[in-house]
Amino acid sequence: MSGDGILSEPLDIDAPRQRGLSHKKLFVRPGQVLRYRGDGTVGAVIKFQEGDFVVLRNGSGQDIRFTAVDGMFEYEDVPVALRQPTDPVAPKAPQRTASGSVDVGETPARMARASRIWVEGIHDAELIERVWGDDLRWEGVVVEQLEGADDLEARVRTFGPRDGRRLGILLDHMVGGSKESRIAATIDHPDVLILGHPYVDVWEAVKPSAIGIEAWPQIPKGQPWKEGILDALGVTTHPAQFWKHLLGQVDSWTDLETPLVTSVEQLIDFVTV
Repeated sequence: MSGDGILSEPLDIDAPRQRGLSHKKLFVRPGQVLRYRGDGTVGAVIKFQEGDFVVLRNGSGQDIRFTAVDGMFEYEDVPVALRQPTDPVAPKAPQRTASGSVDVGETPARMARASRIWVEGIHDAELIERVWGDDLRWEGVVVEQLEGADDLEARVRTFGPRDGRRLGILLDHMVGGSKESRIAATIDHPDVLILGHPYVDVWEAVKPSAIGIEAWPQIPKGQPWKEGILDALGVTTHPAQFWKHLLGQVDSWTDLETPLVTSVEQLIDFVTV
């Protein structure tokens, strides 16, 4: 009998049986970036138990547990079977970014999403870049400056938020009765999230201990805030120069006050859903 069927080629009866998905072995190390072929989830290895499970942390910092099935994961686009390292050297703990996420190493930035995060000024943008820059590039999120929030309602209408085009907005001094709180109250849209922090300026969201002081000085209402801070601290440099010094003292999210950290994390989650 001849033809193109399964018996058209000689059979090797001694060949090993092929079972499951084709794959190569991968000796798993914390921090390695894997892709789960079932739903496309990409994340860094946090924990692994051979023959049982693997935990991946995605770009949003969420830990997801998967059954460690051979061939269901890809490493550098190659299907793999996850295996425990055979060498006696204990694996190193994964490195962390300034925001506390797992550092996945040099990876290309994702194409920018249609969604955006807006902040009031250049200092807000620089501080977010310093701490969350790696996360934002991983997620493809662009941060844009408002240069003030007075015309926020009109700018939101022009942006045209909708499903897949979300808008996260971070405002300073979001306390009861403040101008920023009143502006935020005028905007009600399911694809817009406005959050903030209670500080007059984002400078105050940097912990005083980061620059070796016990507390930020209290500046009387009506006095220029930045200039008042410099006078109270006995600093004679220009505000822009002092900001560079202040920003340079921020190494990670632990140097920032909790209200700012919480708001930024929630805004990133909101625009990356």
